[in-house]
Amino acid sequence: MSYLETTHNVYKEAALTPDVGLCCTTNPVWELPGLKIPKIMQEMNYGCGSTVHARDLTNNPKMLYVGVGGGMELLQLAYFNRQKEGVIGVDVVDEMLEASRKNFIEAEKLNPWFKKEFVTLKKGNALNLPVPDNSIDVAAQNCLFNIFKSEDLKKAIAEMYRVLKPHGRLVMSDPTCEQPMNDALRNDDRLRALCLSGSLPIAEYVKMLTDAGFGTIEIRARKPYRVLAPKHYATDKLIYIESIEVAAIKDPMPEDGPCIFTGKTAIYFGDNPFVDDKKGHILLQNQPLAICEKTAAALASLNRDDIFISESTYHYDGGGCC
Repeated sequence: MSYLETTHNVYKEAALTPDVGLCCTTNPVWELPGLKIPKIMQEMNYGCGSTVHARDLTNNPKMLYVGVGGGMELLQLAYFNRQKEGVIGVDVVDEMLEASRKNFIEAEKLNPWFKKEFVTLKKGNALNLPVPDNSIDVAAQNCLFNIFKSEDLKKAIAEMYRVLKPHGRLVMSDPTCEQPMNDALRNDDRLRALCLSGSLPIAEYVKMLTDAGFGTIEIRARKPYRVLAPKHYATDKLIYIESIEVAAIKDPMPEDGPCIFTGKTAIYFGDNPFVDDKKGHILLQNQPLAICEKTAAALASLNRDDIFISESTYHYDGGGCC
């Protein structure tokens, strides 16, 4: 049995019998005016963060969500769109698609604004999406891509890139791990399906996205997730796993490489406004400016004693230098 077949079976079981906290952390449910999440959707929330960000969802974007779970994030996305077929949900597991259809009937009862035709559910594989090229404004996946092994992960990211419109964005949440994992963990297909042993270091995860062509990367959150302890897992040392929330934007690739925001900030404390003639960056006195990794390196190379550059916070909410 392949690792993808194991994953399919795990989520078939989770669709037929909801398993609260099956593979991931339980996250706070968005409290939005007039939005009520059915309890069954919360119980089937198999994600490790949130991919629903209001600033991504203005002007009625066409949205795609891959790996539907119980439909909770599809409902949240539809809240911002409210148009027939405004949101597409894709999943390879028939039972998960059927469970979501039933859950949307419950959502209609609780939410007068919601109609189940706002969401189109399609049977499909993340490695071969049933969606046309350049047709999606916002694509999302939550705790899915970490399941894929390297070559399949490249295919899944390339598919998301293909379906996005220019300047469209891929919003994701996945577990990451900075420590090496042994082969016993990496080759345990069930642990991979449970969103544990497929966790990558953040730098490797980001490189996968930029190699696919995404010109701007935003790391929006980095949070504690799980611990693999020797007494429970095939490891002789404790392994700490985090989850991150990331947006990869289909901007053109700059000549000097991608703009990667990891939560660094520049603060200028000189006497007059600082203007970087080469890049056009303007630093006002004691006004923090979010900067990408390239800008941080360029400013640091100036060796000025009136510019402070913070370490990466791995939290970025826009308004940056690029």
